[in-house]
Amino acid sequence: MSDYQTLYNRLREAKADAWVDRLPQQLAQAFDVSKHGDLANWLALIAAIPAFSTQHRELNADMVSIGSGDEITAAVKEHFKTQLQQLHPWRKGPYDLFGVAIDTEWRSDWKWLRLRDHIAPLKHRLVLDVGCGNGYHCWRMLGAGAKTVIGIDPTLLSVMQFELVKKLYGEAPIYVLPLGIEDVPLGMQVFDTVFSMGVLYHRRSPIDHLMELKGCLRSGGELVLETLVVDGELGTALLPEDRYAKMRNVWFLPSCDTLLSWLKRCGFVNSRVVDVTVTSIEEQRSTEWMRFHSLSDFLDPKNPALTCEGLPAPKRAIIIANTP
Repeated sequence: MSDYQTLYNRLREAKADAWVDRLPQQLAQAFDVSKHGDLANWLALIAAIPAFSTQHRELNADMVSIGSGDEITAAVKEHFKTQLQQLHPWRKGPYDLFGVAIDTEWRSDWKWLRLRDHIAPLKHRLVLDVGCGNGYHCWRMLGAGAKTVIGIDPTLLSVMQFELVKKLYGEAPIYVLPLGIEDVPLGMQVFDTVFSMGVLYHRRSPIDHLMELKGCLRSGGELVLETLVVDGELGTALLPEDRYAKMRNVWFLPSCDTLLSWLKRCGFVNSRVVDVTVTSIEEQRSTEWMRFHSLSDFLDPKNPALTCEGLPAPKRAIIIANTP
């Protein structure tokens, strides 16, 4: 497991004492093996992974790549692959770990390519990634020069996937914590950049989420927001009556103009849409590493422009905004 003392020190340097004072207890509760039936097995699995030695660490290519296949034997590699698959499903990636290519459900590298040239340089920045999954984008942020990257995601399996990757990578100023945005103290205003990608439409109150994100940012900080949107004019927002692409926890899908108005109302400045892309079945799909249903199963088989419920198919926008 990660050494969180270094994280505590970094946060205190950033004047985030309000979080450091409660973070150890938050982590102890989240990692309580008595409250999660699979956690003990996952921890044992990570402990059993050998600390392979390597000089190869690549964070700026499509795959987050650690080690190479010729550094371990074929038998060890096959066993290692079996161990990695015990953490199925792998949703964000891709990764290449000592020659084992993890073809995740999402080609998360495509999203990174769409946003990387639009964001402020991450060099020397303190970065928060909200809803980060297993931390794929956190690794890309570290590769872009961030001083410290903190990801938060309440899904313990995703956190365990990150811990396994970090064990192979070695010590680095990058952390994924099993927490949600509600566990971050309000109004700390310490982060230089905050990412929220694939989260806003899961929140019952999108305005509250935007205010939570704003409260994490220092003056002049940058928000990188990615979310589902629909076509339409100012004021347009889709509220699914029941499910959206078979998901129950989808609430508001605004038009881009509506989303920009929300950001303005929340006090953000210089808000701009930098990308709008229809999600393709090549970007999100079932694989050997995510064997459940994926996007192609959620669309109308006769009209891929619609979900199976008859709603507009997933379209995602990336918006950059700043705090005054």
